[in-house]
Amino acid sequence: MWPKKLAVSRVSKASKASRAARGPRASRASRAVLGASACAVLALSACSGGGDEPGGSASSAGGHRTSSSPTSDAPSPTAPAKIGPAPSAVPAVREWKAVRGPGWEPADGTRVVARDEAVADEARLLAGEMKVPYGKGYGKGGEKARTGDIELGLDKGAEAKKAGREAYVLNSRDGKVTITGASDAGVFYGTRTLLQTVRDKGRFSDGVVEDRPDRAQRGFMLDIARKHFDAEWIEQRIKEMGDLKLNQLQLHLSDDQAFRVESESHPEVVSEPHLTKDQLRRIIELAKARHIEVIPEIDSPGHLGAVIKAHPGLQLKNASGQATRGAVDISDPKAAKIVDDLLREYAKLFPGTYAHLGGDEYRALTVKDPAASYPQLASAARKKYGKGADVQDLATAWLNDRADTLRKAGKTPQVWNDGIHKGGSVRADKDRQVTYWTGKEIGAREPVEYLKEGWKVVNLNDEYLYYVLGEPNDFTYPTGERIYEEWTPAVLRGKKAVPSSLSGPDRILGGRFAVWCDIADAQSTDQIAKAVKAPLAATSQKLWNPEKPKMGWAEFKALSERVG
Repeated sequence: MWPKKLAVSRVSKASKASRAARGPRASRASRAVLGASACAVLALSACSGGGDEPGGSASSAGGHRTSSSPTSDAPSPTAPAKIGPAPSAVPAVREWKAVRGPGWEPADGTRVVARDEAVADEARLLAGEMKVPYGKGYGKGGEKARTGDIELGLDKGAEAKKAGREAYVLNSRDGKVTITGASDAGVFYGTRTLLQTVRDKGRFSDGVVEDRPDRAQRGFMLDIARKHFDAEWIEQRIKEMGDLKLNQLQLHLSDDQAFRVESESHPEVVSEPHLTKDQLRRIIELAKARHIEVIPEIDSPGHLGAVIKAHPGLQLKNASGQATRGAVDISDPKAAKIVDDLLREYAKLFPGTYAHLGGDEYRALTVKDPAASYPQLASAARKKYGKGADVQDLATAWLNDRADTLRKAGKTPQVWNDGIHKGGSVRADKDRQVTYWTGKEIGAREPVEYLKEGWKVVNLNDEYLYYVLGEPNDFTYPTGERIYEEWTPAVLRGKKAVPSSLSGPDRILGGRFAVWCDIADAQSTDQIAKAVKAPLAATSQKLWNPEKPKMGWAEFKALSERVG
């Protein structure tokens, strides 16, 4: 996509045109660029450092430049022309082509100008963060960007479209920064790279960034059922996620301990404290501004203890009459009705593409002989699906029905891997995605099985990506260093990667770092916020670019602390 070298004659033509358009001051900057035309391209892969290495391409490379004469209040580049350091971004940019030039830095008169209305929100956000004015560059009365400004715009060309909606090009030249992408999401990510670099260095070197994510789903999962997190805490994590170019926040809304969100369809199941719908709307709106989708999870048919507390008649009991913790009786239609009511209610509240059905750890399937332990479930399965059907078939049909409820509400369902079983009379519907977390559960299957069967998988490998409060059940707190140095999206179970033929972005869609609150009082919310910063930064890096980073962990961690 990028030329290996830039011919001197090409730079000369561009420089002559530029001098004619921009005047003497810009002419001096152009001559400085011309002197760099013999330098080779500096292409940096993930986490490579900067420094005074030879530079390269001086083309705008997909960026849009608006020529205008400098005005009296427009800053102009005054620093000496040299090769500057690479951007200070977490995750690191995929490709950086440095050129000689004075670089850009915010100054009196700097504005953030939206060339297209579609990126006006991104421009206003960046202007507020950098404490500079916003400029409207579109429509009647629109102002052109000038020297010293940051210009944001859409690129409707074929190359930008091919790169993807989250890709962007950042071009720093002639005292101006231009950020373009095929969509507002890509432009937003370009503003994060600029903002982080300015936070770290106070300026941005001359050159071109071409950047894009490797995986489409990059997220954070938070268990707000077992432990209450106030809205302000969640909102602060959303801001941090946006800067890390993460784009999904999964909220585990209900579990055995509590149901932590307001409900109008079933207010009797709601616990105290909880988030109100108004608070959730503000969270969703803030996330939208950072291009983050909030994914609700109503886990069933297990992990429903809070619902069972309000509806004890739904409790699953074994052959001895003992209650099975957190599990509803899936042979009872009333259980399905309540769960469907909740799924429909939150499908309306959460406007994104996905909703999560849970499906994990249904305890009727974790005993040695489910049919003997739960004869009422086995009988219901045979009655509905034939004499060869068993409890597993009834559980599979339960999730099929809940997935159908979500699809009718316009959602793409996601489920935990241990909710999709091998074989059986009833097979799981394929139009859902698998969030793979464990190979330790009874009946758990190797990730390769799901991939070979054609399932789309999201990686939540509990070996690296599970932060479980109190470290029960042999869990240990994951570290950013291990994620950064050992994990990739291909490492779905334990420490071993699946074959490369099965691990592409079209099969493993991405991943999420998860906080589970099994022992809720083991840490405060402030302690959690501090503890997950490094692992989240490492996760963002490996989802943006799974290749082995060139920057060492200590250097990366220090950088993430400076720019975060």
